[in-house]
Amino acid sequence: MLELLAPAGSMEALRAAVQNGANAVYLGCGSFNARQSAKNFTPQTLVEAVKYCHVRGVQVHLTLNTLVSDREMNELTQLIRHAAENNVDAFIVQDLGVVQLCRQIAPHIPIHGSTQMTIHSLPGVQLCAAMGMKRVVLSRELNREEIRYICAGSPIEIEVFVHGALCMCYSGQCYLSSAIGGRSGNRGRCAQPCRQSYGYTHWENKYPLSLKDNCLAGFLGELEQMGVASVKLEGRMKRPEYVATVTSVYRRAMDQGQVTEDMARELFTAFNRQGFTDGYYTGRVDRRMFGVREETREDAKWLAAARQSYETAENQLVDLSFRAVVSVEGSYLTATDPEGRTCRSEGPRPELARNLPLTGAALAQRVAKTGGTPYRCAEVRTHVDPGLTISAAAVNAMRRDVLNQLTALRARREEHPLRKPKAVPQFKGPGGLPGLTVQVTTQEQLTPKLLSLETAMLYVPMHILLADPAMTARLVQRGRLAAALPRIVHDGELPKLTSGLARLRELGVKDVLVGNLGLLMPAREAGMRIHGDFGLNIFNSGAMNVLRSLELSSATVSFEMTLPQIRDLSKAVNAELLAYGRMPLMVTEQCLIHNRAGQCDCQVRACKLTDKTGAEFPIIRDGDSCRSVLLNGRKLSWLDRQDDLAKLGVWAIRLYFTTENSRETDRVLADYLNPEPFDPGACTRGLYLRGVE
Repeated sequence: MLELLAPAGSMEALRAAVQNGANAVYLGCGSFNARQSAKNFTPQTLVEAVKYCHVRGVQVHLTLNTLVSDREMNELTQLIRHAAENNVDAFIVQDLGVVQLCRQIAPHIPIHGSTQMTIHSLPGVQLCAAMGMKRVVLSRELNREEIRYICAGSPIEIEVFVHGALCMCYSGQCYLSSAIGGRSGNRGRCAQPCRQSYGYTHWENKYPLSLKDNCLAGFLGELEQMGVASVKLEGRMKRPEYVATVTSVYRRAMDQGQVTEDMARELFTAFNRQGFTDGYYTGRVDRRMFGVREETREDAKWLAAARQSYETAENQLVDLSFRAVVSVEGSYLTATDPEGRTCRSEGPRPELARNLPLTGAALAQRVAKTGGTPYRCAEVRTHVDPGLTISAAAVNAMRRDVLNQLTALRARREEHPLRKPKAVPQFKGPGGLPGLTVQVTTQEQLTPKLLSLETAMLYVPMHILLADPAMTARLVQRGRLAAALPRIVHDGELPKLTSGLARLRELGVKDVLVGNLGLLMPAREAGMRIHGDFGLNIFNSGAMNVLRSLELSSATVSFEMTLPQIRDLSKAVNAELLAYGRMPLMVTEQCLIHNRAGQCDCQVRACKLTDKTGAEFPIIRDGDSCRSVLLNGRKLSWLDRQDDLAKLGVWAIRLYFTTENSRETDRVLADYLNPEPFDPGACTRGLYLRGVE
């Protein structure tokens, strides 16, 4: 059966979800979840929430879907233990170090890979399965055929996001909020700058990064037929009335197999951004997917109806089978729930009836009165010896007792021993000045000055190497060359990528730069040494040790970390640091240049977005695809403070060239060799000093 997974940003929203038909809810507790602005749950209210849900046959998935620093691991350990002791049903996780920690402490609790892991291909799902995950939440940008393909080959459960806010960027790959205001989406603090106005080249009152909300209510049967295990509704930061309405509509759509006009109107009333979109799912990725929230007067009738659905009565009832016996030996009542749990309550010895003896029908009528409880009488089997009677109060007492027993039993789960997590091995990095790596985006940036420079590794986009085999042969001869792979590669694009990797291997290229978990297996199968890019979001020592177990040669640490955090990070694999360049703030399925011009010439046309403050954000392509990468306008630069970087134990610092021409490239290389004073007007220190929330 297809699971309906609803959001719970508060206890009230949780009741709204459960009473309107959710099979499971997901919620956050404390600091380690991707919706820090929601009310969320405390350790105490988490216990209450789990009991409330389990009694009603609803599962609870705890979101641990943020990046976690080394210093926060002890606090996270306590939360994992507390949640496991109180029977949460799953952990939703982004950070590789947190995956490892959950498995060590509570191996019996399933781990679900969050959409923040940017899993969008079958090899990515297979890698998650190999790491012990039981479910993966796919990236929201996949179309129906891509989801179908993944489901057909997946060894674990697949979850699909079906309703609510769409991020412009692939989840887990957005750094726009942290770059602008230090509030990281990867840490649950996104300020949603994508919902603000931008213009192309100069500011306009337009919204090229604000997508309409997703709505796949009409495709639930198709998703179930594909083999999707769970459909997720977004909304932990939205009001309980929204949760009630959306959950109710999707419950009815699943049960009835259709979405009526009234149901669509309910969704529209609850929340919309100039309507809804199914563009990613249906493959219609265009400008019609964009919209903004418009202020409208609240619909009092809708609010009242939504509140009534979860405030006044129990709507989602658990069916019970009763067995009531009144005999000369005594009386008792049993209740059995759908999972086979049975409880029994003993009553008083019956009396001889003075007037009318008790009948089976009358006894059944009394037993069936379960109003005001989360239960419904589905069946009553009775046995009454002739001529006996028992008071209505005695029957009521047995019924109350057996239901209380069953409630306590349903709130419990089988106890499992929890383990103490293993100490994370600490590896020291090299001392002294780190080596130099250089990443280019265009062939023009491969200047003679650059090629004459001693580098620990030169990263060149794969499509550039394939387009010019003679040049590639010369670079191989030079040595220390790696092909930079696109961050986003869907399954339909993998044959081209694997063929390209085979050709590069024949040309002598042995190394690749990989920024997505889904590309680790294809790269390894091609016989390549793998260097992890920033897209892997390495934020703690546990994650570094996971990469060691995956046999990566190096890893680029997250540029949302501070220098002290990087210094204290275990160097389980060679650590690399981005030290110069325009930081990639978004990678989008939408081609931003096409959306502006109405035609796809992103391979030749330069473009940028400008916000209200005049800040500019250049746009480039992700590899040779039409996906867009939004860059920070101000360049990160630590060229004048290389001595500080030498104290961090990193293997190399990277110069990342994006929009630079050949002359600008050579100027930066000169500044690396003979640093110029820092220019705060053109450059930034990034997040290495101030960190992120």
